[in-house]
Amino acid sequence: MNLRSFLIYCLIAAFAVLFDQVVKEWVEIDMVMYQQIDLLPFFALFRTHNTGIAFSMFSTLGAPALVALTLGVVALVLYLSWRTAPHQVAARLGFALIIGGAIGNLIDRVTLGYVIDYFLFHTPAWSFAVFNLADAFITVGAGLVVLQEVLDWRRDRGAAKNGS
Repeated sequence: MNLRSFLIYCLIAAFAVLFDQVVKEWVEIDMVMYQQIDLLPFFALFRTHNTGIAFSMFSTLGAPALVALTLGVVALVLYLSWRTAPHQVAARLGFALIIGGAIGNLIDRVTLGYVIDYFLFHTPAWSFAVFNLADAFITVGAGLVVLQEVLDWRRDRGAAKNGS
């Protein structure tokens, strides 16, 4: 990865962190704990704190272990993004979003000891785990990495058929 590309993806990650932190700050200031603000019949803002990771997994590990785990994941994703071919734009964008989301949650965990969550999809009979924008960036980023793999597989498969 050249320096220009690296800086572009750093800016994308930084935007993800900034956007995530601004929304979390608003939630912490303007919503009381467990307050629900329905935006759509199936979607609400719901303020809560998560001491674990996705779906509250590993909440018993404690903040120091989760900080170390997050730093390890960020280091691995940085390595993978650096090794990704220049034409794999979806994967590079995905890695930037994963890093931005991970850093957004890392800031919470280091400064607060928990992560601020606030998005809730629900019906009268069911609700999904509460999550935040950083989690959404991580999920979309992972989806982009998978999409890149599928696109590359299809391209390589098409090239192999044409070459036979």
